Amino acid sequence: MHVGHLLQLDGLELDLVWAERELLAREIGGVTATDLEDPARFLQRGEIVLSGLVWWAPGDGRDKIDRFVSALRTAEVSALLAGEETHGEVPAELAASCRDHRVALLAVPARTTFRAVTEAVYLRQWGDLSRRPSTHHALPGTLRGELDKLVDQGAGPGELLRSAFAHLGSLPGCVLTATGRTVAHTPGAEPLPPDRAAAVVRAPHGGSGTEGTTLRVPDEAATAYDTWYLHVPGGVEVPPRALHEIADVLGRYRRVLGVRGTARRRAAAELVRLLASGAPDPEALDAALAAAGLPTTGPYRLLVAEAADPEPWPPAARTDPAGPGEARTEAARAQTRTEAAAGARWRVGTPADAWTEAEALAEGAAGAAAVARADQDAGGPARPVAAEGALAEVLAYLDPVGHAVAPAERGEVVAVVRCDPDAAGAEPARLAALWPLVLAARPDVPLHAGLSVPAAAAAALPAALAQARYAREAARALGPGAGCVTAGDELSSLASLLAGVPAGVRETFAERTLGPLGDQESSAHAILLRTLEVFLAHNCSWARTAEALHLHVNTVHYRIQRIQALTGRDLTKLDDKLDLYAALLCR
Repeated sequence: MHVGHLLQLDGLELDLVWAERELLAREIGGVTATDLEDPARFLQRGEIVLSGLVWWAPGDGRDKIDRFVSALRTAEVSALLAGEETHGEVPAELAASCRDHRVALLAVPARTTFRAVTEAVYLRQWGDLSRRPSTHHALPGTLRGELDKLVDQGAGPGELLRSAFAHLGSLPGCVLTATGRTVAHTPGAEPLPPDRAAAVVRAPHGGSGTEGTTLRVPDEAATAYDTWYLHVPGGVEVPPRALHEIADVLGRYRRVLGVRGTARRRAAAELVRLLASGAPDPEALDAALAAAGLPTTGPYRLLVAEAADPEPWPPAARTDPAGPGEARTEAARAQTRTEAAAGARWRVGTPADAWTEAEALAEGAAGAAAVARADQDAGGPARPVAAEGALAEVLAYLDPVGHAVAPAERGEVVAVVRCDPDAAGAEPARLAALWPLVLAARPDVPLHAGLSVPAAAAAALPAALAQARYAREAARALGPGAGCVTAGDELSSLASLLAGVPAGVRETFAERTLGPLGDQESSAHAILLRTLEVFLAHNCSWARTAEALHLHVNTVHYRIQRIQALTGRDLTKLDDKLDLYAALLCR
């Protein structure tokens, strides 16, 4: 699909603002929506970029626009689609900048949603692929039947990959996740370190480069954290269509695995519900643990995560630049999910002309309805939130003895993790090392998590859940914009303890304890507040405080007296010292 095709799609009503003929002929490799002033980190070559232009105001001039468009040009995106809703039209400054930087610019009318554009693009891409003629390089029928049988028998991704690649001459290949974890690899494949593997999967997909060829494994339930990618290293020649068919087999494996795990997910949800109730019946708790596949004896740790995801689902609207044949619209994805749920055989090697765009839409409508009914029967949505995908990745890295994961209230996800008694205490350090890999999969989304201290018995699990939530709040305070993970083991200071207190509570405590000293508009009070900070930092030493502030000791005495009078606290008493110190930490 080329940029020029966007102007021909029914229902979108896009207008061409500026583009040269050769720019309209550029192929579209993906879609990303952003309203960041500097989106450079999140752009991929060949994408079209959707922006509502909320990052710019008429008074900002052209410099800010030039920086934005320059980032698009540097990333070699195919086109910019600018929404007209924010400013009523596409600003003239943006049109001039796109002309100067040679970036194709299309206008999106206010009545057309960005999601409609995204779905139209991916539907067209899948339709283009499905109409391509089959070649002799496609997997043979005997192999397709063998792979289908392995999936039905519950074979793992390693066995599927080895069987598929054995028929290609035992070529090296591997399955990687978005964070760089190696899910499986053939005997001849050299394992990639996570940082290098993550860089490989974040490169433009669907084609070959110096690192090799990488294809996204289709799975409508995958998030940006646990998406799988089929990768073959550079210099390895594999028929492209055969790779697509192997990726589809792996996608079917994941969907079937998800269907088979429905009962376990329900059991995990019931376990989390019991723990959140505060004081579950011991027999009911033991039964819930057993139903979730966990022993009734510890040690356990509770892990609570929450992702502040500002972008809408589906993943096609995100920054994942899936190549042709790797991404499908929500309607088409629902159709494949319905097939898996019904136990239908995945049609690897379906004739190339068997699925047209119209059929995809029709099948998708029926599939979406079936999914909605299944979700209602299950008591909630089947698609996991982003934090659930992140926790799934983390737990796959940690490989605990056993675990149960389920969404809970307030958009959080809870994992009950059965720890290895011989490795007790290692989890916080391992989590701290893993978290940057997970955050890198979605650097624009703050992902916060809290880990409880070990719980020796099932009866201690509700308290462990409360502790993990508190640690998660501490993580949110420590890394509000970037994401952070905090373990209960680390809550060993007053500062770390207060970090888990809700922000509104901290602010109220500081305001009531400091009194007039918290008035930022009074220079006199600001001086007294600074004196209090230095006085407490120097263990209430008059001489050292005077030296640090370059004051006479008598001046320090006078200021401390004023502080005591304004706050009603006596700095000779330990309790009052702690109150004022805590108030300073809460500011």
